[in-house]
Amino acid sequence: MYEPDPEGATIPQSTERAITWRSPLEPRRARDLDPAETEGETGADDEGEAVTEHRRRAGEEVPAESHDSVVARIEDFNRNRERERLQIKHARMRSSLYRFFRGTPHLYYQDWPDTALDQTPPVWSSGDLHLENFGSYKGDNRLVYFDISDFEDAILTPAARELTRFVSSVLIAARSLGIGSRDMIALANLYIRSYTAALRDGQARWVERSTAKGMIKDLLSELKQRSRRQLLDERTLLTGRSRRLLIDFKRTLPVPEVAHARIAAFMRKYASKQSDPNFFKLLDVARRIAGVSSLGLPRYVLLVEGEGSPHQNYLLDLKFAPPSAAAAYNPTPQPEWKNQAERIVAIQRRIQAIPPALLHPVLVNRQPYVLRELQPTTDRLRLEDWEGKLRRLEKVMVSMGEITAWAQLRSSGRQGSAINDQLIEFARTDGWQQEVIAYARVYSTRMEADYKEYCEAYDSGVFGDT
Repeated sequence: MYEPDPEGATIPQSTERAITWRSPLEPRRARDLDPAETEGETGADDEGEAVTEHRRRAGEEVPAESHDSVVARIEDFNRNRERERLQIKHARMRSSLYRFFRGTPHLYYQDWPDTALDQTPPVWSSGDLHLENFGSYKGDNRLVYFDISDFEDAILTPAARELTRFVSSVLIAARSLGIGSRDMIALANLYIRSYTAALRDGQARWVERSTAKGMIKDLLSELKQRSRRQLLDERTLLTGRSRRLLIDFKRTLPVPEVAHARIAAFMRKYASKQSDPNFFKLLDVARRIAGVSSLGLPRYVLLVEGEGSPHQNYLLDLKFAPPSAAAAYNPTPQPEWKNQAERIVAIQRRIQAIPPALLHPVLVNRQPYVLRELQPTTDRLRLEDWEGKLRRLEKVMVSMGEITAWAQLRSSGRQGSAINDQLIEFARTDGWQQEVIAYARVYSTRMEADYKEYCEAYDSGVFGDT
């Protein structure tokens, strides 16, 4: 396996034939790709309205003008979401710069400049790649994997857009972890070098417990040891031989009667079409609180009969499928999908080595949702566990760079994405790597200024949450 030297803060020339990267387009603002100029700068049932708003966004959304305030753009993106969970989103975004970054993928695409980076090969992407968009899960073969894990914003897009968002997340997270600027840039370079090497290799591989290293190996080992009963005991209340979902107002909220009836009707119809209808017998339902960006959209946790009550019940995640936050700002033509859930699941199946269990696109009351086995948020990598040892983070960067490349190779040549030979040629090209990191540095600085504006608005009660 490729092991880049973590000490260097620059990208070495490939040992293979290299092609000089030429930038035929100037960026929209010259300073956008000049990090030297920016160094040190500070720079309850509302489901119907939410669904209607996001269906409108699928084909009619107009990109925000650059002069619109950050607050106005955030309010526009979150218009008509369920108020209770939207308040939780605003609070989470206020809690840290990184969570603000996670909650505003639309700002990233609205702010993207006119740049030659859009001439990089089109690839199938998660649309919102960041450090916490990788996680462990049990696949439909019941083995444990570590891979890209969230595909709500999945889209066909120039490769550099996905890479730059991830690098931006590294630079932003590194600040909160107390990592110095030199080490921060070295980690970003390490990710890019690992990605480039894996892409140049041309083989789509995957990470499982036997091949994982460091913090990722620890995470996969923890998941393997966790039983379904442990998860059920954490998330439900057991009375006799019956379970009910635990409503703790941290991970779950009560469901209004109208929504409960709608989901119960859906599950009866869905179960009737499965080979084992009793498996999907609905026992309980709650509104789910998870993530950042999607908070305020309809999402539920379902308790179903599974393989038998009370200890072999299953928990399912049912999540509304909105249009990708990148859709209105993306230069690459897209396939026509039956609905947004079909888009999400199709791209997820292309990108992941093995999809998670029970993954299906479904329609609830004629609206698109993604149904899958619930994957706890505790199965995401906890970067705080780096324990001040940079080498632990370096191993994570190597693995995430490889996983990104393998995802693009695995999904190559599908409905407009670049074929393997084009991706390998791209990996042999020099120059784009520096531009990706340079723009990520600029954007992470811009995020600091946007976050400051957001915090001032939040603290003054603009969002009605204080």
